[in-house]
Amino acid sequence: MDRKIEREPLYKRRNFQLGVGGGVIFLTLITFILNDAGSKLNVEKEKITISVVEEGDFQEFIPVTGNIIPITTVFLDAVQGGAVEKKFVEEGAMLKKGDQILKLSNTNFQLSALQQETFTYQQINEARNSRLSIEQNSINLKRILLAVLLTYQLDKRKYEREKVLWNKKLTSKDDYDQAKDNYFNSIEQKKLAEENFKKDSILSVSQLEQIDQSIRRLQINLGLIRESIDNLTIKAPISGQLTALNAEIGQSKSVGERLGQIDVVEEYKVRADIDEFYISRINVGQEGSVDINGKEFRLVVKKVYPEVTNGRFQVDMLFKNDKFPANLRRGQTLQIKLELGTLTKTLLLDRGGFYQRTGGQWIF
Repeated sequence: MDRKIEREPLYKRRNFQLGVGGGVIFLTLITFILNDAGSKLNVEKEKITISVVEEGDFQEFIPVTGNIIPITTVFLDAVQGGAVEKKFVEEGAMLKKGDQILKLSNTNFQLSALQQETFTYQQINEARNSRLSIEQNSINLKRILLAVLLTYQLDKRKYEREKVLWNKKLTSKDDYDQAKDNYFNSIEQKKLAEENFKKDSILSVSQLEQIDQSIRRLQINLGLIRESIDNLTIKAPISGQLTALNAEIGQSKSVGERLGQIDVVEEYKVRADIDEFYISRINVGQEGSVDINGKEFRLVVKKVYPEVTNGRFQVDMLFKNDKFPANLRRGQTLQIKLELGTLTKTLLLDRGGFYQRTGGQWIF
């Protein structure tokens, strides 16, 4: 018996389903490709840099900022306190060693120093008088010794003459005995005088040496007193520029207070701040370079300060072979390339925008 065969709807047919599925997949791929923003980048032609990647010498360095400061700076402090009486120069003046800068006034101190000076002079005079007395006593003893020796010689000659006459029975016994007694007495007087003079000489030498030492100490004290008075006048200890002066007429200054500073302006060094990340890689003797007015100057690390403040530490650098740039000024800022290692052979390419994102660790 025949039956009617009904056709399936179009959407149920297998070929139709495969075709629709394939079309959906194709459209999805097209949409993904067209919408893939990460695979394309529109860049202006002028901003593109083309360079060669090649083997070459590589020098690792870090950029640091340094400031020019003098190699030698001497601070001026008040050795003696007082009020500012006079200013001989102003800040910024060029000075020679010994030039006067300030004069302080301290009446009480000056009076006390003058009294000490007077008392010291009295002690020196007393010591000198004692020395003179000892020398005069030595002279008197020497004079006595000479007189005793002269008497001894006379008595000796008289005794010898009387002895010859007595042996010849040409003189009396009393004259002979008198000459003999005088001679032997002179011998004893001579021994006593010589011994006394010898002891006095030894004692005098010791006393005079002590007195001389005492006078020298008193003279040193006298020099210190005069120096303390002179310290009220502030003078330049070295030749240089007076870069700071903290004093006004009538202003009171206490002992040890900072008055100013003098810089030797012929020679400079560079003090740089460096991130503490590099503290283990910075050592004395490392070199760097700085470009000033189109000319390169070499620098060498002279001192590394171990203290870390706010995440940074400092180093002092000197211009190599004392080759200083012209017209340097204190406080001038320099951009320095501080070398961290020696030249090495490696793959080199120009730095581009990728460096900001990758830090140079990788590149496509």
